[in-house]
Amino acid sequence: MTPVTAGESLVQSVDWLAIAPPTLTAVVALVVLVADLFVPEERKRLLGWTAIAGLVAALALLVPLRAGDRSTFCLTADTQVRACSYTADHFTLVIQLLVLGGALLTALLSITETREKLPAGEFWFLLLSSAAGAALLPASRDLATLVVALEVASLPAFALVGLKRGDRMSGEAALKFFLSSVTATAVTLLGVSFVYAATGTLHLTELAQRLDDVPGQLQTLAEAGVALTLVGFAFKTAAVPFHFWVPDTYVGAPLPVAAYLSVVGKAVGFTGLILVTVVAFPSYADVWGPALAALAALTMTVGNVAALRQLSTRAWSAVRLLAWSSVAQAGYLLVPIAAAAYSSDDQIGATVAYALMYAVVNLGAFAVVALVARRHPENRIADYRGLYAASPAAALALAFFLLNLAGLPPGIIGLFAKVTVFSAAVDAGLGWLAVIMGVNVVIGLYYYLRWTALLFRTPDGAPVQRTVPHTVPAPITLAIVLTAAAGVVLSGYPQIALRFAANSLF
Repeated sequence: MTPVTAGESLVQSVDWLAIAPPTLTAVVALVVLVADLFVPEERKRLLGWTAIAGLVAALALLVPLRAGDRSTFCLTADTQVRACSYTADHFTLVIQLLVLGGALLTALLSITETREKLPAGEFWFLLLSSAAGAALLPASRDLATLVVALEVASLPAFALVGLKRGDRMSGEAALKFFLSSVTATAVTLLGVSFVYAATGTLHLTELAQRLDDVPGQLQTLAEAGVALTLVGFAFKTAAVPFHFWVPDTYVGAPLPVAAYLSVVGKAVGFTGLILVTVVAFPSYADVWGPALAALAALTMTVGNVAALRQLSTRAWSAVRLLAWSSVAQAGYLLVPIAAAAYSSDDQIGATVAYALMYAVVNLGAFAVVALVARRHPENRIADYRGLYAASPAAALALAFFLLNLAGLPPGIIGLFAKVTVFSAAVDAGLGWLAVIMGVNVVIGLYYYLRWTALLFRTPDGAPVQRTVPHTVPAPITLAIVLTAAAGVVLSGYPQIALRFAANSLF
């Protein structure tokens, strides 16, 4: 680092507006935790609505930051590039919109759960704490802040998964999630320490410069650090072969938590991966580009084949299918990041566009699954047979979400997102990866359409009965309506997603 003269400040004053979204979320988490000590049991629902209000306020604080030109915690010493630990650029704001919006929809799905099954105070504190870490991560521009944000987002998630007290599956799921995540963190920290030893800095922009000129005796150390850091983030994104925790964790977790992990948890992992590859390690693109391309092909193939093999009569098969589907979707999300190594950073926009589509429709699918689970706790795919006759609105919504995930009309945004990712691979000269993606899309069509067709069939050998309660909880209804409305708007005007993606580039 450049020496600092006496009296010179190392860090500039804090830009409170720039850090407001994650800060407010963390403050509301503490307020909910303290309030839980004093609020009587019959009024615990107020904690949930306080959490929802906090997330809405955090989302509103993104509006004054829309210019995307604020940074704070910056080094003031003379350096070749401006090194800041927190940057609220367009990329940050789009990812914060995704994770805070995902947390808000998760909160809506959880209102009923906290009234009936889960301890309210602990749940809302953990959810908001994780959301605060997830909102901090896209703004992190040094490896220390990045790892801290990653763990703040992950550690509360362990407890959320195991929050169903007395449930053996929940405890087992939490243990698997914990062990895999701790392993990933250990590998990441080892990689970060190697990179720091080789370069003498943790700031991403400075790393990009110094890795170009690492002394020969430290070259192997730097390469090992880059490789280990990428492996650690591959765990967080559930890329194959680091995906083994996903199915059991989703099944054992409360359904809203599974929805949260499938969207916000995945966004956290991919955001970190984008920052370390495209921003910090561009000089090693010849290493991480082929590695990520191979991981993308392997991940989408394993995820789709496993989802295809799910038996409709197996307990929790609906959640397992969505879990394996999320693994396959992770493969698609990896494609533009790998493509960025061969062409330009513009390919990252395809990942952002796909992530926005996936977040909306996957949360919507989980909302309908949570609704059906109120009547069928084992949540088998077979339980959805004849859903249209019993609850037309829920069936149509789920069909729309599944068609989006498959990339078929009327889910135009799903088709648009897949075409965008496919184009990124072709433009980067990764024709073989585009072919593998095309084959996997066809495999995905089969199991998504199989589930969709089941919604409109009549149950065998019995008159049509309602498969969902007559009284639908208002928060779940609101979550389904919001996701369906967002999906319809994006399908009618898919350029919105691409515009967000284009504006999100660094």
